[in-house]
Amino acid sequence: MGNTVTCCVSPDASPKLSRAHGGGGGAAPGPDRWADAYQAAAAGGGGGGSGSAEAESGDSDPGGGGGPHLQHISDREFPDDLALESNPSDHPRASTIFLSKSQTDVREKRKSNHINHVSPGQLTKKYSSCSTIFIDDSTVSQPNLRSTIKCVTLAIFYHIKNRDSDRSLDIFDEKSHPLTREEVPDDYYKHDPDHKHIYRFVRTLFSAAQLTAECAIVTLVYLERLLTYAEIDICPSNWKRIVLGAILLASKVWDDQAVWNVDYCQILKDITVEDMNEMERHFLELLQFNINVPASVYAKYYFDLRSLADDNNLSFLLEPLSKERAQKLEAISRLCEDKYKDLSKAAMRRSFSADNLVGIRRSNAILS
Repeated sequence: MGNTVTCCVSPDASPKLSRAHGGGGGAAPGPDRWADAYQAAAAGGGGGGSGSAEAESGDSDPGGGGGPHLQHISDREFPDDLALESNPSDHPRASTIFLSKSQTDVREKRKSNHINHVSPGQLTKKYSSCSTIFIDDSTVSQPNLRSTIKCVTLAIFYHIKNRDSDRSLDIFDEKSHPLTREEVPDDYYKHDPDHKHIYRFVRTLFSAAQLTAECAIVTLVYLERLLTYAEIDICPSNWKRIVLGAILLASKVWDDQAVWNVDYCQILKDITVEDMNEMERHFLELLQFNINVPASVYAKYYFDLRSLADDNNLSFLLEPLSKERAQKLEAISRLCEDKYKDLSKAAMRRSFSADNLVGIRRSNAILS
């Protein structure tokens, strides 16, 4: 799901293969041209440059079956480096888009601080010492809601500010599908929203719908997946509807008790249920119905959001580590360690081959 390459498709039906074999005119090769190519291949060449190229590329039927040979799915898979580059929301090793877009501003800010001899960090920031350890209340499994929303909206801000172009779709255009009855200005597409404006919009939705911090991270995953799959940009004309569509989808996928579309219509008074349904349908189609978020991808986005917060001095609330919380963290660590040992033992038991079961002998324990 989510792969743009399909299996068992005729080369005539593929736009990429049609362009590759159609020559300069770009037209898809018809049955006569495929028959000429097969005859040329059977004759050992001499059928013209087009037939030779097709015969050498392996698209012709080596058995002379009279029809085009269907490529195996393994021949159509994208290379790993291309997949990692084009789909960062699907692969844990790929760098997130928002973090790379923020690096330009971070470098400029560091350069300015160095020239003006300004301390890059906050003077009130707390640091751990030998006697006191400061930790925050945000973890990958239970992120802090307020801090996570701040980081997610900051990532959206950098997406808009450092966008490559203004590619968009009509379904997300706020002029064509306004969210309020107020008239949208004619120059609405020229003014980038600031971070506070984006934060207030997202915070209002999360507070009214009582969504969790995990849902905010999944929202960012869906947003970057949409930009990658649909090849569009988030810009001043579409950012509200794209963010709303991502929140709508993330709340239904993540939360057990999902918020209905009519509930969002009560939050945004002037939007209709039909508009919400249409936007959700288009969002899913553009995602190619790939709504899966692996745990590794989720963790990557969480820690990249923490890095984004550090680069922009968005500090999480730190508190001294108490004895009670230390004991709680130790108990959780032991529980995770025990689960890991059980999984390792189960994997070791499954790793034995049926052919080697007879020869396995276990040594007796020696008690001293």
